[in-house]
Amino acid sequence: MATRITFRVDGKDETVTVDPDMPLLYALRDDLGLDNPRFGCGLAQCGACTVHLDGVPTRSCVTPTSAAEGRAVTTLAGLGTPERPHPVQQAYIDEQVPQCGYCINGWIMTAAAFLRDNRDPSEAQIREALTGLKCRCGTHMAILRAVKRAASLA
Repeated sequence: MATRITFRVDGKDETVTVDPDMPLLYALRDDLGLDNPRFGCGLAQCGACTVHLDGVPTRSCVTPTSAAEGRAVTTLAGLGTPERPHPVQQAYIDEQVPQCGYCINGWIMTAAAFLRDNRDPSEAQIREALTGLKCRCGTHMAILRAVKRAASLA
């Protein structure tokens, strides 16, 4: 049965009427028309669907929309702006990380939350924080450089 669910997306209050068990990813993309996050695997294994739910990186493909009720959802589009990108976004630009760009959502959202709590991480800590994310283009080394750069920008 469809239910009205209200939550804040990138600073704006939104209401969707959906099955409460429907994945948050579908509400964001299909009901609210957002381009990010992206559908990758549908099993929380790749990270392309990552959003921040009250600041915590969350795989939206397996998170019921009802879990967002009354909470703040931040997508890649809400992390920074073209005029003032988030330090991780700027580092990705500076390091020329993206190739296809499909997975970028998960990497940036995960790195942004990690760096918020870890100002001077070692490479080993960065690798551990990003474990479980997938990139088929093989830009992993550029991603590591970008996250190290972002740590110095933040």
